[in-house]
Amino acid sequence: MAVKKGKVYLVGAGPGDPGLLTIRGKEVLGKAEVVIFDYLANETFLDYAPPGAERIYVGKKGGDHTLSQDGINALLVEKGRENIVVRLKGGDPFVFGRGGEEAQVLVANGIAFEVVPGISAAVAVPAYAGIPLSHRDFTASIAFVTGHERTDKDSQPSKIAWDKLATGAGTLVFFMGVKNLPEICRNLVDNGRPASTPVALIRWGTTPRQQTVVGTLADIEQKVREANLKPPAMIVVGDVVGCRDELNWFERRPLFGRTIVITRAREQASGFRARLEELGARCIEFPTIAVSPPPSWEPLDRALANLSQYDWIVFTSVNGVRFFMERLSAAGLDVRALGGRRLAAIGPKTAEALEKLMLRPDLVPSEYRAEAIIDAFEGKQLQGVRFLMPRAMVARDVLPDKLREWGAQVDVVPAYRTILPEESAPEVAALFKNGDADCLTFTSSSTVTNFFRLLDPGDILPHLKNAAIACIGPITADTAKSFGLEISIMPSQYTIEGLVESIVSHFSRKR
Repeated sequence: MAVKKGKVYLVGAGPGDPGLLTIRGKEVLGKAEVVIFDYLANETFLDYAPPGAERIYVGKKGGDHTLSQDGINALLVEKGRENIVVRLKGGDPFVFGRGGEEAQVLVANGIAFEVVPGISAAVAVPAYAGIPLSHRDFTASIAFVTGHERTDKDSQPSKIAWDKLATGAGTLVFFMGVKNLPEICRNLVDNGRPASTPVALIRWGTTPRQQTVVGTLADIEQKVREANLKPPAMIVVGDVVGCRDELNWFERRPLFGRTIVITRAREQASGFRARLEELGARCIEFPTIAVSPPPSWEPLDRALANLSQYDWIVFTSVNGVRFFMERLSAAGLDVRALGGRRLAAIGPKTAEALEKLMLRPDLVPSEYRAEAIIDAFEGKQLQGVRFLMPRAMVARDVLPDKLREWGAQVDVVPAYRTILPEESAPEVAALFKNGDADCLTFTSSSTVTNFFRLLDPGDILPHLKNAAIACIGPITADTAKSFGLEISIMPSQYTIEGLVESIVSHFSRKR
């Protein structure tokens, strides 16, 4: 008898913050052949699955079910017989996630399964709102309760013993209870819970869209209505809610609630994005640049074959370092081939890329642009000095032109090229048109130029007036101004870290 290869992993994806996925969850996603995911599971997690994995959305949103639970069960059986399936569920699969029902279906059909617990929204969401579920000064008991009992044909009378629950636990956490909030409050008060008991509703907890409304059992319904708070949200009832004023760490971060559009190349945006998100921002990646090899390697290969003829190698970007070193390796060489050459790097990140290869730059200017390299060489005897500049195919010629003017011999060779990504732009255009973006960032002149190649200037410019325009330096800013943009943010040090600090400073003043 053939051994079945299929297996289903019931994986808890946590409440939304991608950093709260467990190590085991990421491991099994890495070997998935099929990923079946919910509405509440952050779609960032799909990036952990192999590129060829089939991705199937089965989420449920406000009564709109992409697939019924019976349909999901049948899909798990169908895919689970011969595939490695990851069933990705928000929160924890066994805490009001119907994971138990899905596991029973798998058992009934002889399909192997494994449960990978997730961080439950019941624990994480209140924590991100500054509400500890337990506290020795307030409570010694906690209860998790569904705020939305089943209403199908097999449903039974309520399984919630309100007479015992209302006063039986110090902290109550209700899942999926926004629509039933009036009934929840009424049942608790009618069964002995004081109407003055603090209540918090937390929508989209642990994400940059988190929204928290606080009141009491007597007035929370009105406050939620005034705030227009919609599902999905957690409800926390109990005196511990009073700790929020003191412990609200997440929503007090300097960029919380701000939506920032990043136009940097996708492969270079991760560090920039991570820093902004750590400070509370919601980041939207709209890469206006993609990096690819040049049409021909011949000029770079010829330069590498004659490295001993050069006195200086000038790197103007991390990408230049990366492609140069990759091509050096392809030629059967390593860093020893650079012996005797002096190295210059424009900017600390480029210098850092060299230092990771145990190459210490001889020159890193204090100002991170070509003009600063020129200043460093001004007045020096450059007659006959040979420079190699591996860089992007299209770039400013101010540096090589000035070095040649001073008598140097300069070979500029294409190590890579920047191209216009093929992603469509309607979603980003809609973001600005709806007034949902607070900041638009540019990290090079080409990101500006390509932004307006992807989006029609006449159509989008009027909608950019309400967003802060952030540029990494004066060259980029000049390009942005040429398109009619008014620059709100530019750091004194032209680095990503400097740009982040300037963005924080700008919005701190606005706050």
